[in-house]
Parts: sequence; structure tokens; C-alpha cells
Amino acid sequence: MPIQRLRPLQSIYDDVADHDLVIVPNNPLADALNRRLDAPHFGTFATTPRRLATGRREASEDRTAFLELVDRTDHPWKAIAYAVGNVLQCWEHQGSATAIEAYPAFVDETTEAVIDVLRDLQTTSGQLQEYETPADQSVAVVGYDQLTQLERSILPPDADRVALFTEEAFSLPPFHVFDGSSDIVDALLDTVTPENADDVGVVLDRSSRYSSLVESALEAADIPFYGGPGFADDPYHRTFLRLLRVAHRGSDTTVGDVTPICTQLGIDVPVEHDQKRISEVDHPELDWCTTFTGGAASESFEEALASFERQAGKELDALRAELDELGLLDEEPTEQRVQDLAYYLQTYDVPIDRENEGVLLADATSAGYVDRPVVFFLGMDDGWTHSAPNRPWVDAEAQYERYIRQFQLLVQSGSEQYYLVQDTAGGQPVTPPLYLGELLEEEFERFSDLDSLAHSRIERTEGAGFNRSPVDADTTTIETISQSSLNSYVNSPRDYCFSRLLETPDEDHFQEGNLFHDFAEFYANHPECVGTDELDEIVDVMVDTVQPFFSDTEEPLRRSKYQIGLETIVEYLDEYGPEDHDFLTPSSGWGSNFFAEYFDKPIDSPLTERWFEALDIGVNGKIDLVRSPTHNVDYKSGSKKSAYQVVKRAATDPPADTPNFQAALYLAYFRTQQPDERIQFTFFHFLETLDDAVTGETTLDDAMTTVTYYPQTFDEFVGSRAAYDALLDGYNDCVETFSDLGFEQYREILSDRQFPDTTEKDELRSSDFAETFTAAVDVATNDEVDTEKGADQAIRALNGIRRRAFFEEDLDAVEEFVQDRIEEINAYRSGEGRFPIEGPGGEPNYRRIDYRDLLLEGER
Repeated sequence: MPIQRLRPLQSIYDDVADHDLVIVPNNPLADALNRRLDAPHFGTFATTPRRLATGRREASEDRTAFLELVDRTDHPWKAIAYAVGNVLQCWEHQGSATAIEAYPAFVDETTEAVIDVLRDLQTTSGQLQEYETPADQSVAVVGYDQLTQLERSILPPDADRVALFTEEAFSLPPFHVFDGSSDIVDALLDTVTPENADDVGVVLDRSSRYSSLVESALEAADIPFYGGPGFADDPYHRTFLRLLRVAHRGSDTTVGDVTPICTQLGIDVPVEHDQKRISEVDHPELDWCTTFTGGAASESFEEALASFERQAGKELDALRAELDELGLLDEEPTEQRVQDLAYYLQTYDVPIDRENEGVLLADATSAGYVDRPVVFFLGMDDGWTHSAPNRPWVDAEAQYERYIRQFQLLVQSGSEQYYLVQDTAGGQPVTPPLYLGELLEEEFERFSDLDSLAHSRIERTEGAGFNRSPVDADTTTIETISQSSLNSYVNSPRDYCFSRLLETPDEDHFQEGNLFHDFAEFYANHPECVGTDELDEIVDVMVDTVQPFFSDTEEPLRRSKYQIGLETIVEYLDEYGPEDHDFLTPSSGWGSNFFAEYFDKPIDSPLTERWFEALDIGVNGKIDLVRSPTHNVDYKSGSKKSAYQVVKRAATDPPADTPNFQAALYLAYFRTQQPDERIQFTFFHFLETLDDAVTGETTLDDAMTTVTYYPQTFDEFVGSRAAYDALLDGYNDCVETFSDLGFEQYREILSDRQFPDTTEKDELRSSDFAETFTAAVDVATNDEVDTEKGADQAIRALNGIRRRAFFEEDLDAVEEFVQDRIEEINAYRSGEGRFPIEGPGGEPNYRRIDYRDLLLEGER
């Protein structure tokens, strides 16, 4: 069915002008008809049923009833709100306050208390039910079908019904499709000015992102508006409620928990403390917050509010009055009472004084009509679709039809309508309101499938924007990059950029990791200083150092974790420590060492925490342990990865979804120091055996992952003695076959054959190489060996080595990849475009993004 055209208001007025009283379904429509009165009129002309019955603008009767029930009964607040909602809704649709008694499943003790209170309480529904239209008045009703059963009860039998809509179809103006919500708000600001604000209405979903964006933009542009933030949206009201909630978190409250509170109150706390418990941070600006969160639960709401007001330098009379109205002011702010207060503010709109001037902001699901010459409709997504009441007393089909008509009336508000929408938001398709699909005859999935105009990003041409100061500074470039920075950049250049600009909080796992690393360095230099007693002392020191990050209940687990981790490091270094201390020149090391300072011992070994910067390949880094000239070690507190995973994550064409180039970059550096040598890199995961340590079944092998660099291409390696020896240490049929074949025959067979590029097992087995290689091996071996199985196992073994190791071409590609990334970074640093969100591999892995909130939707 098409959208029915709304009758012109003047036409509706002409039909009802000679009546004494006109009943309409919503207040804006009543106001619009009243403004068209062309002759003096005695008494009310156009009005809604509820305003007629009360003689004023109707109050929020659900809140009124709730407050009365809270005062008279001891029922839980949520139960009261639920029962009040049910009783009033049933009354609305069935016409009687006691109608809900016909639905026993919804009647309990709380519901009965609500019915009793409503008998004595003056509510708009009660006044509406008792109201009788004067018999001597001629009455017209506009939009009869939009009225509920209770609202219709005031209509006299002879009331004239006037249609809201014509039989003609309404053709929607084109939809204006934008890339993002910020673009929509910019387009709105390009039209609205302080001078024309009174002529503009904006319809949006109050719970959507558009609400805060529009309110902020209008406020920043000094454009008046109303219908915006309510009582609960007041920043000081929100902050006070947040503070009360935080006060009940106990000793686990972190600085990050109170940071929004501090920001609102003008308290500046370094971001490094965010994840620390507030009780463990010695910072004068936090003293008030620490005191409040430690003792607010023992005060009254009045005392807590007074303390908050003193700190904020602002009196919150409206909040105090509301707490008094709720009977909370003199009560202790227990956790349950704070939860009740939060629920109340979330559920009910507390009346506030508003200046009814400027742009009118109307909610898409509650507004029936907007009486402004120009109306903008923002978003128009599925948030515009009402949630149908799932109650047996509501005629679902009739209610849906009522919603459809309300939507048709709403989208025709104003002399000019502008629909500003998006096809996608946050990478997901935007779902248009259900009613559009019901009303439009054509099939569509998105707004651009309909009559629409696409808009590219708008550059604001008015206003100075942010203040800018010229900076007289030369652009600096980078010559090398660390593995962590490269990983971040490859995943998302924009996230990498923010990581260079912004401070990040200290985190427990970083703090723990640093302590473990410092211990490993200290033990490698001074093993004689660490015995059983010293190890226990070190555990105590680690617990005390990391104490700000965890609760007291976690201490036993942390102690066990630290004990096992330290013992594992000791065992590893005792067995796999440096083979020789004299093959490297002394190094200045890397920073300070916590345990060297604690035990007052120097760190002078060139083999631990060794910094390097290789300008020729563009790499810098820190080596935890140089075990030998061709073997270096990195300590890891995280979970173990296989050699296959290590190699896979260092891929460059394309990069992996979780890029990690550490092993590849360090091997690339070491091959510049030890050319033509086979080099090994070991990740030692000293907490990997944590679970097994309980049963005493740990081995160091379970904690190590070693990858090897071969100083030759893979094709050269395949025919080498090293490859042949690897086959003799493999599967049984492979060992028998190639022991019989011999190395010289093996090398000769492979001298004119090239191993396939593919690493897929099935493709390897079906390749020409597999066929000719197997045939050649079969000819050169005796009949007693299973040549077919042996050759197949050899191909799989060689492919496995390729997937678990680095070869010359692999590190060449990594080095070229690094140089390309450094050139890109320097280009962005010099102003040649913005750091993009997407890296060389495309869309970033958002699980590895550190600054997600700063990556704007719809950008690349």
C-alpha cells in the first residue's frame, strides 16, 4: 500500500472550523490547528483527549503513579514500574483501570497495590475516563483511528469524523545518502542558523548517535534548540550517579573507573595510572575521589551530594529535590538504592524547565507530527520502528496499523522535508524502518535503491574550525623501525600513528613482563646471587610492585605464577645459558634493571638486553639473550606459538591477519653479522608450563619454539646435505628409501628438478615434480623399499621445513617490505596524505587495534 498523502492543514481546518471542539491525536497537530483560528473562539478549540480531560498539558502519569507507590509501599522499584506500566497500558487499550484483572498471569501483589493506589490518585487516565463532553458542544474528531479505546471514550456518539489523509499517494522526496553520520550533521549545520532556528524541526532516534552529535553541533554553533537532553542527561547528574556506583566496587576500583568523574570535575590524572587500583595510587588530585569511594556507602545521599557539590563547585538543587521526592535524601546510599536510582532515571523522564526556542528536536518513535516549515529526518534506520507491546490486552494488528499511520503523518511534517540517511554505518548495512518496506511498492534493500541523491564528504566552508597555530619545525624522518611498530603499522597505519602520539596506561601484564625480563637479565649476569631464599624475596618484591593492579584475593595465584615463572627461567638459563661470553664487544645495554638496582649489582654482560640498530636494513630492536653468535633468544610471557605460526605471521605478500615480524627481523639483522651461517631464533615462553607445573610434569622443550634461517634459497636447500639429513631423521619409509638411495644420487636427482611453489599438500602430490621425483627415486633404489611412500613422505617433510623456517628469499622479501613501509611512513610524516586505517593487507584486525575509538567509521 502506498503512503497516503496528508491532507493540507488548511483543508482540515476548513472542515472543523464551525465546530466547538476538535479532538486530535497529538499536541503538535492541535497547536497547528489552533494557530489557524481566524475568529475569536470561546474555550478550547483543538486539543487532545488527555489535555481536554485535565485542562492542561498532561503530566507523566506513569511517573506520578510510580512515585506514589514508592511512598506508600515497600515493593521493589522495578516491580512497581513493571506493574504500573502494565496497568496503565491495559487501561489505555481496554478503557478501565481494573481491566488488567481479567488477565491473571499479570496480576500479583504489586499489581493489586497499583490498582488500589490508582483508585485514589488523580491521574490523566482517571480524569479521561470520568470526563463527559458537554452535550451542547458540536465535536469533530480528526484521525479517529489513531485514538486508543480510552481516548475514544470521551467522544459523543454524534462526533463528526474528519480524515487525516486523502486517497492520493504521497511521493517521498529523494533520500539524501551520506557516507557517515558526521556528514549528515554537517549538512544540517550548513542549512540551520540562529536566525532560522525557529523554523526548523529535526526528527531522530533519541537513543541513536545522531542525538548527541546534533546537540553538540548545535551547541557549538550557538544555535538554540529544545527537546534535547533531559534530567538524566545532565553531565553532573550522570557523574554523581557514576560516583555512587563506583563507591560500591570496593578495593578493586581503578583510576580508570573514576577517570570520567575526574574529567567532569576538572581533575587531571596521568593516564599511566588508569589500570591501577585507586587506593594504591599516591596522587593528590585523587585524594577526594579515594575518600569518597571509600566512605560514601556509610553516608546519606544528602551528605554524598553535598560533598560532590563542594568538589564540583556547583549546586544541584534539582537533583536534591528529586532525591527528596523519591524519599532517598536522608537514606544511606546502599548498592541497592543506587541501583534503584539509576533504574528510575533510566525509566522515567523527570520534568525540567526548558526554553522552547530554536530548533525542535523530536524523537522518531514518540512524535506524531512536527509543526515546523522545514523538517529534517536523520538516520531513518530500524530504530524508528516501534517495539509492538507484547501483551494480550493490546490488539497487535490495530496497534501496528496505528504505528503505520503515525509514521505516514510524521514523514509528511513540514512544508519541506529532507531525509538524510546512510546506506552503511560502521561497515554494516543500515536497515530502513519496517514501515517503509510495508508502504513502498518497489523492492529495495537500502536507501540508494530508491529515489536518492548521493553526497560525498562535505568540506565546511564557514567557520574557522579548530584554532591553529603555525609550527616552525622541520619534518623528521625515521631510518629504522622496531618489530612492534612494524606489526602495528602493517595492521593499521592510523593506529600506529596514534600509538606514537598518545600516552598509554601502565598495564599489569607489561609490568609483570618487564620484571620477568629484568630477572632473566640479572640472573644471566649474577646467577650466584639467586638462591632459594633470594627467589622467595624476589617473588615478594614482584607482588608488591604489581599490587596496584590486582585485588588482594588474587595474591596467592600471582605468587604461584611468579614462583613458577622465575624457577623456569632459572632452569632454562642453567641449561641453555650463553655458551661463551667473549664473542661480543661490551654494550651499554638497554635501560635500567629493577633487580640490579634492588641487589646493587652491575649489569655488564654484552649478551643480555642488547640494543641494535641496523641502518642498512632499516631495523632496530633489543635482543633479550645472545646465546651464541648464531643463536639469540627472546623471553615471552604469552602463549606459545609453533614455528609454522611464527613463519606464517611474517608473511609479506599478503601480510598475515595477525602480523608479527620479530623473528624475521632479528634473523635478518643477525645474518648481516654472521653471513653464510645457519642462524636460530628461540622464543622462550617461561609461563607456558604453568598448568603442568602443578603435576610436576614440565619440560623446557614445551616452553620453546625455535625457527631457523638457512643461508640459501629453498631450491638450493632441497638438494643440500642438510635437507638429506633431515629426511634420514623422519618417517620410517622415508628413512629406508633415502638411506638406500644415498646422498649423491639424491643430489643428482634434484639437480635438474625444481620444487613446486605451492605449499598445499594435495597440489604437491599431484604435481609433475612429485611424479618425476618418485619415478627417479624408484629407479635408483631396490625393490625392498616402498619408494612411493618414501618419496611422498620426503616431499611432505621438505615442504614442512619450508613452512617452519626462513630462507634467503624470505628474508630478502621481508627487508624489501620494511624499506617500503619506512618510505610510506616518512611520506605520511611529511604530510603526503593521512595515515590510512587500512594497512598493506587491507582491513585491520580490530582485535589488535589499540585506539579503536579514534578510527572514524567509513574511512580507509
